[in-house]
Formats: sequence, C-alpha cells, structure tokens
Amino acid sequence: MTKLLVISDKNSKSLKLRNSILKKIKNFKNEFKNIAIVIGGDGFMLQTLKKNNNKKLRFYGINSGNYGFLMNKFSLENLYKNLKSSKVISISPLEMIVKNKKDILKKYLAINEVSILRQSRQTASISIKKDSNYIIKKLVSDGVLVSTPAGSTAYNLSVHGPILSLNSKKLSIAPISTFSPRRWNAKIVSDKSKIVIKNLNPSKRPIMAVADNIEIRNAKVVSIKSNKKIKFNLLYDKNRSLQKKIKIEQLKRETK
Repeated sequence: MTKLLVISDKNSKSLKLRNSILKKIKNFKNEFKNIAIVIGGDGFMLQTLKKNNNKKLRFYGINSGNYGFLMNKFSLENLYKNLKSSKVISISPLEMIVKNKKDILKKYLAINEVSILRQSRQTASISIKKDSNYIIKKLVSDGVLVSTPAGSTAYNLSVHGPILSLNSKKLSIAPISTFSPRRWNAKIVSDKSKIVIKNLNPSKRPIMAVADNIEIRNAKVVSIKSNKKIKFNLLYDKNRSLQKKIKIEQLKRETK
C-alpha cells in the first residue's frame, strides 16, 4: 500500500499549492492509501497518468493551470472532506502505433486524443479505415482527430467534433479544416473499432501523429484502438464529477 502522495508541476503556482497541501495533509495522510494528489493543469495530469500507468494509484487532480477539465477546484479548507467523499472514474486510453517513413514502429498511449496533423505547408492527404472498411478513401485536410469520451471536450470540441458521454463506449473521428470533400463531417464509431489512417502521399505531404502531447513526425500509417486492459482511476469531488462536466459542455452546445 502506498501512502498519500503529492505530485506537482514545476511552475511557481503549483509549487506554492504543493507546500500548502503538504502542511495540510500531515495530520491525515495515513488515512488515505494509493492516492496521488496531482497539482497542475490537464497536460500535467495526462503526463502523470502515463508515467504511473503500472501503479495501482487513484489520482486526485488539483487545478493550477488554465482550464483544468480533468482536475478539481483547489480548496485547502475542504481538502480532507473532498478526498474522503471523492468518487472514482475509470477511463481507458487509446493505443497509437505509428509506422514512420523508415518503417520503424512506435507505440504510445493517448488519454484524450490522437491527432493526425499536416507537417508542412501542404495539406494532408489521408485515407481512414474502421476495421476492414473505409470510412473515407481520400480526405484532404489539415488533419483528423480520434478522441475518447474523456477527451471529447478538449481539442475535439475546438474542431467541432461531437461531445461523447463517458459511458457511451464510442470514439469520435473529427476532421480538421477539411478541404476535400468540403462537407465531410465527424463520425462516431464503437470503441471496439480499430482505426487505421494512411498517408496517401508521404513524400509530398508529410504528416505527424500526436498522442496527447507526444509527437511522431513523418508518419506513414497510424493504427489506433482503445486499450481496455489499462484503466486510469481519477478521483472527483462529489458534486463535480467528470460525467457532470461533460454533461454541462453538452448542454452548452445544445443551447447555442
């Protein structure tokens, strides 16, 4: 069993919160086992989850960044109560396998999304398959996103992809700045699907594949699927669960 941990980003705001929290938890840290308090923004939380994916930890995020969708609001006074009453949400990542121009395979996890992006001034020219069937044989665009439900309110929302409920068992495939076909819209597919994205012109139109914040350049073929064997356990304050945050974003879109 692991005692209550505190993991912090290195910026001054996060380190200041860390010092306050370390003092606060002295009296009760032995009450909580296998919990890591993570101080930072969404990006830092994603890094921390992937660095610790082999440890049986539950992660309670405290936002010291900008948006902090994956995080909880900081309250030093209510920290004990919030930890005690927090609810766990389990999410599975995407597994991205990239074959680059040298035919080298690289594998990474993505909790929010896999982004396929043009690498030069030339637009990307790609095909997209779901299992053995084409979703589209040729898409000319700035790229495409494959997003999990947890990530559907992040970059996916910015490119007008659909917001997915956490228990939907779906993935979103959303184009970025489509050139041809002009009105090709986002698709929703089962999270059991294997999605294969191929660069149709790698010499003239290079692309990169990005798993959350890890970038692989000169991608030829990108294979994406959910890895259900991996579960990340996130803790949320009783009245601010991840499901509620996603629902709020869905309602905002519907009322626009």
